[in-house]
Amino acid sequence: MIDNKETVKPGFANGISLQLHNLQQQHGTADIKIISVDKHEIIENAAEKFGEFLDALGCDWRNDPNSKDTPKRVAKAYVNDLWKGRYESFPEITSFPSDGYDGIVIERNIPITSMCSHHHQTIRGVVHIGYVVGEEGRVIGLSKLNRIVEHFSRRGAIQEQLTAAIHNSVDKICEHNRGVIVTIAATHNCVSCRGIKHQGASMITTKASGVFRENDNLSRKEFFDSIKINNGGHQV
Repeated sequence: MIDNKETVKPGFANGISLQLHNLQQQHGTADIKIISVDKHEIIENAAEKFGEFLDALGCDWRNDPNSKDTPKRVAKAYVNDLWKGRYESFPEITSFPSDGYDGIVIERNIPITSMCSHHHQTIRGVVHIGYVVGEEGRVIGLSKLNRIVEHFSRRGAIQEQLTAAIHNSVDKICEHNRGVIVTIAATHNCVSCRGIKHQGASMITTKASGVFRENDNLSRKEFFDSIKINNGGHQV
């Protein structure tokens, strides 16, 4: 079940989130939840349409032993892996009392695999997340940060939106925090495999709030010193 930690915005969190938004608009209430999605039906419909797409490209996939099951394989890959964040509820996130800890928490090098909304090419890299615990604040279960990243990345996205979505989710869940920062360093196949075809180019995006927006803040310096991004888009 989707809880109120996911901000529903048509366009980015489409799929299950767009269904939820439409139902809420239709019934005039924000209390509606989506319990499940019929993935099997989505896969069957998508496989049929992908077969038509291959037909339009002139691909004789039905008579090719290596391609005759490709439409179904591609549909399953999208629903179960590449875009699974669209068809699954926001993960249940646990948090704990900080017990007097009021410093910075950093998790580095969270692997990320996403897909460019523009060309449906792979985005790969790492996410670094930091937050400063406030007085009477709470800390998020460490693996839950990974689950938040996985939920938002497994769908069509652009890196800027993805960075903001992860940041905003952590900001909401980590109550009474004094600042949240998220940096993504990634390579894009839409740059390396098409168009300009430049290998090795990487993109870095950062969204910060609270103390992390202060250039001379020690927490901001500690965060960037910790992640040390190099030209390849990964932490040194």
